[in-house]
Amino acid sequence: MRYIVQISRVLVGVLFIISGFIKLNDPVGFSFKLEEYFSAGVLDLPVFEPYALAISVFVVILEVLLGVMLLLGFRVKFTVWSLLLMIIGFTFLTFYSAYFNKVTDCGCFGDALKLTPWQSFTKDIVLLFLILILFKGQRYITPFLGANAKRITTVVALLLCALYANHVLRHLPVIDFRPYKLGANIAEGMSVPDDAPKAIHDYAWKFKIDGAEKIIVTQGDYPNVDGEFIDVETTEVQKGYEPPVHDFTIEREGTDFAPSLLEEPKLVMVIAYDLYKTNEVVYAELQAIAANAMQKGYKVIGMSASNNEQTTKLVEKFKLSFEWYFTDETTLKTIVRSNPGVLVLKKGTIEQKVHYNDLEDLQFD
Repeated sequence: MRYIVQISRVLVGVLFIISGFIKLNDPVGFSFKLEEYFSAGVLDLPVFEPYALAISVFVVILEVLLGVMLLLGFRVKFTVWSLLLMIIGFTFLTFYSAYFNKVTDCGCFGDALKLTPWQSFTKDIVLLFLILILFKGQRYITPFLGANAKRITTVVALLLCALYANHVLRHLPVIDFRPYKLGANIAEGMSVPDDAPKAIHDYAWKFKIDGAEKIIVTQGDYPNVDGEFIDVETTEVQKGYEPPVHDFTIEREGTDFAPSLLEEPKLVMVIAYDLYKTNEVVYAELQAIAANAMQKGYKVIGMSASNNEQTTKLVEKFKLSFEWYFTDETTLKTIVRSNPGVLVLKKGTIEQKVHYNDLEDLQFD
């Protein structure tokens, strides 16, 4: 039992630290995932939506600290109980997502590793089993360091997590796992290889044959039967290839300008997924930056999921000299964790990406 507990201790501790750090690198992204869970169509807890970011930061720092405390053997009873309660909560959420197909990606490992809902649930079941072993064998979780060293190490870990969270919130994630990272070409990210796997569907055709209902399953072809067609149900049995960049459009008056804009030799994107929530304080500075970029031959556009009324109001208020286009909100949230944020592209390749706190870092040649 002693050896089983030690193996479980290392596995759980390391996994919690890795999972927590990946989300700590992008707490804004994790807060978007929490907003999905809190939304009316899922858990129907909209009262928590305004606090999603604060909850996100608290949860990911706690996740890292519990992993550290478990490895150190510090406050064992508190640590094991906290791990157990946390994994029960995670397991409920992943089961709910999988069974009801509500949130298709739990965000357990952020954008670094995408898991299907059932994969996430299976992972949590394994962790729950390991944590139950720890709960049963608490007496075998012996400390690696002395009492003072454990306290100091835990406090240092807490301070480092808090400083790191503050940095990525005021700027951008240090490690970018998304398909819109620096150096990525958006057009190439949307391409589908010729040999990419295709989606496979089963079609269950229902006919009335000789007075009795009969179901014939094919993978697309209409059955050659002598009977009266009643209904058909489609089931996906193999998911097709999905390019890293999808659902990316830059629309204006119903026309998608993405193909032509991604060919621009010099393009600046001002991205604000929601103009109600955007930081308006920086728009005067953004206009000055846009004017400077235009003088140097750059095309400047705004991209938002807000309606024309909101964009018109913003343009008039700050006398913005660039046009605004519509892009899906989830896509904009994925592109940059800042509202607003700025990207500089050359023929579709992202060369600069900054938070609104770092606008002075932009360079236009």
